[in-house]
Amino acid sequence: MGLHCCLVPAWLEAEGPVSTATLATWFELPPAYLKKRLQALVRAGILTSSAGARGGFVPARRPEAITLLDVVVAVEGPDDLFRCTEIRQRGDGVDPAAAEFRVACGVSTLMRQAELVYRRELAGRTLADALATASPTAAERARRRYARMAG
Repeated sequence: MGLHCCLVPAWLEAEGPVSTATLATWFELPPAYLKKRLQALVRAGILTSSAGARGGFVPARRPEAITLLDVVVAVEGPDDLFRCTEIRQRGDGVDPAAAEFRVACGVSTLMRQAELVYRRELAGRTLADALATASPTAAERARRRYARMAG
């Protein structure tokens, strides 16, 4: 959702700011829910907001300067997706002081490695990449849809 809410204002930048109400209708999301996510993107310097009847959101930086990781971290937070709770140390007959529990379990190790790959890939991709890999008609379709919604 966060990436889509960055793509639409980028496609419509010449039209001016895109309102929360427009984006909420566009993606069939509750406005209050979406507003919180959009505010997170503003706080992260990804979008800029303006108030008023013609207010809304526009990209704060060039698409080449916004990584997909920037967007994901802004919306989801900086914490890892996987959080090890040491479930292997629970249950009858388990000794949490056993030597095997002094090192991370295999699941935790594998998930951490996957997380690092995921973040590295997102950090290496930009909003410009997402715009470039979208359907060739996506930008024009977005402009037509926006014109119908505004009219």
